[in-house]
Amino acid sequence: MARYTGPVCKLCRREGMKLMLKGDRCMTPKCSFERRSFPPGQHGQKRARKLSDYGLQLREKQKARRIYGILEKQFRKHYEEAQRRPGATGENLLQILEMRLDNVVYRMGFADSRSQARQIVRHGHFNLNGHKTDIPSLIVKVGDMVALRENSRGKEYFKVVQEEIRRHDLPVWLNLDIAALTGRVVSAPLRTDIDATMEEQLIVEYYSR
Repeated sequence: MARYTGPVCKLCRREGMKLMLKGDRCMTPKCSFERRSFPPGQHGQKRARKLSDYGLQLREKQKARRIYGILEKQFRKHYEEAQRRPGATGENLLQILEMRLDNVVYRMGFADSRSQARQIVRHGHFNLNGHKTDIPSLIVKVGDMVALRENSRGKEYFKVVQEEIRRHDLPVWLNLDIAALTGRVVSAPLRTDIDATMEEQLIVEYYSR
């Protein structure tokens, strides 16, 4: 499957904001966006042109895709599912993105970034409701239990995680047992619980053209 494998800092520069694609590194002076906040490319430092309505909508959609690390086809499927659900389509979309298994693992503190969370899920380190799963795009439900598998607990990476996870800020819609390295989805996230700096209505307008 196609996936962007270039420098992720270029994606932050293109969107004009930190997308937190490298986890804690993004909060240090090593962050490329701190040194070069202008868009990448030879024309990046020229005066920015005013975007059209379509341009604003496209950039917001691309920003969301890049934050959650999703390709266009899958992102479109999430949008269509959000349309089918009752309520505001934009908020439904963000809720679906937040309740992807890779994002839940990231939110619980098992990984520094969503790309890292996707990788450890793909490697089969987690059980969902007692069953092994390696599907990062799986949408969890309220009441689902996510647990680190028994044979993964002895790995050095997860020993370090268990120490550092205590300092992690856990969203209110998740519950975490640090000793057991298990977490539960206690509620669906509300818009106020999602810290993603996006204008979801622009995404709805983009797909409604």
